[in-house]
Amino acid sequence: MSDENITQSKSVLELITVAHEYCLFMEKIEAYSKADILNYFQKIIPLLYLKGSLIPTIEVTDDAYLERFVTQETWEIVFNELRNKLNAEDEYWVLEYADNSEAIKASIADNLTDVYQDLKDFLILYSKNTQTARENAVNECKNYFETHWGIRLVNAAKAIHLLLFKKQD
Repeated sequence: MSDENITQSKSVLELITVAHEYCLFMEKIEAYSKADILNYFQKIIPLLYLKGSLIPTIEVTDDAYLERFVTQETWEIVFNELRNKLNAEDEYWVLEYADNSEAIKASIADNLTDVYQDLKDFLILYSKNTQTARENAVNECKNYFETHWGIRLVNAAKAIHLLLFKKQD
């Protein structure tokens, strides 16, 4: 399959659909209750992870089109809205196996806002609708999935699962 076809393959188009839904939800997070937010994430996170794992490998012909679009200000707005909704339940403990196996505090809002930033940047770059922009968008999305947002989804999914199914004392 040519790179042009790969950038418009079924797996890429399905990722675009799911990523778009995720980004829209994150941008309107203030409109939802904490219960609705947790239930949504419980369902979308595994789907996003699956779609991320199916991103094809692509050769980029010109990486000059590689751009980031989500500003620090936008990231902070989205992060603060989600953190405020989750309140004390935002933080959880995670083991970083690559380090010294000490548990560290992590944040659901931080992880999921990082995912939002990577996916929103992917969607905006892909929407430039040139072959080079699409190649860069798909390639970077795959790279970020492998090194950044994939593990953040996994960590957040575990924390959300524990919140949804914790035993009431």
